[in-house]
Amino acid sequence: MKIWQFMNLRGYSPAAIIALSFLITILIGTILLSLPIAHTGDLGIIDALFFATSATTVTGLGVADTAATFTTFGEVVLMFLMQFGGIGLMTFSVAILIVLKKKISLKQRIFLRDSYNQSSVGGMVRLTKAIFVFVISVQLAAFLLLTLHWSQRFPLGEASYLAVFHVISAFNNAGFSLFSDNLIGFQQDPFTLFLISSLFIIGGIGFIVVLEIVQKKQFRQWSLHTKLMISGTLVINTGAMVLFYLLEFKNPQTLGSLAPLHQWSNAYFAAVTPRTAGFNTLDYATITDSSLMLTLLLMFIGGGTASTASGIKLTTFIVLILATLAFFRNDEEPFIFGRTIKREVVMRSFAITVISLFTVGLLFFLLTIVEKSAFDPLLFEVVSAFGTVGLSMGITADLSDAGKILISLAMFIGRIGPLTLFYLLARPKDRHYRYAYDQVYTG
Repeated sequence: MKIWQFMNLRGYSPAAIIALSFLITILIGTILLSLPIAHTGDLGIIDALFFATSATTVTGLGVADTAATFTTFGEVVLMFLMQFGGIGLMTFSVAILIVLKKKISLKQRIFLRDSYNQSSVGGMVRLTKAIFVFVISVQLAAFLLLTLHWSQRFPLGEASYLAVFHVISAFNNAGFSLFSDNLIGFQQDPFTLFLISSLFIIGGIGFIVVLEIVQKKQFRQWSLHTKLMISGTLVINTGAMVLFYLLEFKNPQTLGSLAPLHQWSNAYFAAVTPRTAGFNTLDYATITDSSLMLTLLLMFIGGGTASTASGIKLTTFIVLILATLAFFRNDEEPFIFGRTIKREVVMRSFAITVISLFTVGLLFFLLTIVEKSAFDPLLFEVVSAFGTVGLSMGITADLSDAGKILISLAMFIGRIGPLTLFYLLARPKDRHYRYAYDQVYTG
C-alpha cells in the first residue's frame, strides 16, 4: 500500500489512524529486527517485538545490551524507528507527500491537527514543513558538534556513527545508547551531558513551543501554552536538580564519589532525563528511596504536548495545580499570566491523569502477578514504560515473556496517549440532554 493511500483510509477516526500508524511501524520493526542480518546470536520474536516497541515509542528500555545484540543493520533499523516514532509517522508521511508534491486532503490535515493537539486544521501543512526543517536542522547541528567532540575519544568514523545514533536517540527522547553502561562513562564529560540533555529537552518541550519562541522573541507575545511550558520547565528542572543533589551528594554509589562540578552536572542530568529521555549517568538501582520517588513523579509528568515526550504532560500537571488553587480561592475557573483556563481543559487534564493512574495501576498489578521481582523495581519499570522514559532499576532483561508483553503494552499506550486509547475504545457520543443535579458528599 502506497503511503498516500494509507493516509486516505476512510471510516477510521484520527485516534484510530494515529494508533494504527504506530502499530504498523512496530510490526514492521519487529520483522526487520528478527532478520538474521539484524542481530547477533539468538533474538526471540518477543524480544524483537519489545525492542521494536521500545524504539517506536521512543522509550529506550531493552531486554539486552543494544550494541552487543544488534548488527549495524539492526542499529540502523532502530534509528529509523526512533525517528519515525519521535516526530510521528503522520508528520513524516505528510512531509513525504509534500516532497512528492501530492495534494494534502482535509482528512490528512485533521490527522495532523490531532497529532499536534491543535484546535484548527488551518496552517497544518505549513506547520509540518516548519517542524520537519527544524528537526533536520537541530539534529544536523548536534551531529556535527558531537562528532567533533567525540573524535577526541574515538576514531573519526566511529565517532560519526556513534554521534548520529545518539543524536537521533536523544532528540527523540528515546534513551537508546550504543554504550553498554549507557552514559555512565561520560559522568565527567559536561559537554556531552549538556549537548545530549539539550537535545532531549528541545525535543521534549514540544515543536509548537519551540517554533513559537523562534517566531516571537518576547515573553508577552507567547501563547499561554508556551508560557506555561517554558516557565514550568525551568521551575521543575531547577527544583529537581537541587533536590537530587541534596538527596544524593553524600551517596558514594551515585554523586558522593564525584568532584563538585561533576556532582552538579550529573544532578542536573538526573533531574531532566526522567522527563521521558531515558539516558542515565547513574545506576538507578543504587539511588536513595527519596530520589526514586522524585524520579517516579518526574517520569509520570513527562514532557510537552506535540513533542517526542510522553507522560501526562507538564501542562496537564500545571493545570491540575492551578485548578486546585482555584478551588481553595473559591474561583470558578483557574487563571495565570492574565489568562483564564477553560473548564473543558481542566476536565480533560483530570481525565488524562485519572486514566493514566488507572492504566499504570492495572499494568503494575498484572506485572506483580507474572513477575517475582521486588515491589520498587516493578513499579519503576511500569512508570518508566508508560512515560516512555526508558530508565530501569536493572530488571528489564529478567522479565518473563508475559512481563515483556505487559511492558510493551505500557510503552504503546504511553506513546499514543491514554485519551487516544480511550476515544479509540469507548467511542464517546455527544449527549443533547442533561440529568437533574443532586448532592454528592466528598472529602
